[in-house]
Amino acid sequence: MKKNKVADSQETSFGYTLSIINGKWKLLIIYYLSKNNKVRYNELQRKIGKITYKTLSSTLKEMESDGLIHRKEYPQIPPKVEYSLTEKGQTLWPIIQEMCQWGEHNKEK
Repeated sequence: MKKNKVADSQETSFGYTLSIINGKWKLLIIYYLSKNNKVRYNELQRKIGKITYKTLSSTLKEMESDGLIHRKEYPQIPPKVEYSLTEKGQTLWPIIQEMCQWGEHNKEK
């Protein structure tokens, strides 16, 4: 007898989506990048608030690896790095907007 697979495994479309946006900060990073086009690391950290350097750094690396964000490094001193959404990352923006609308309609007033 076969075991049922877990519903959120990466083999399903839903599971893949969850694996891409999982974590506490990814949707917030997508939100700020969609609102500001290009954001430098320190500016992003200020906008988010209570996120450690290590957490932000690892989250950005994951998102870059997943093809959601683009990291552009300028050869200058001090180093300048900007982050922006890729086309793939931009396709998540309408989903986030729908989530915001859902929150507006369903939060207690």
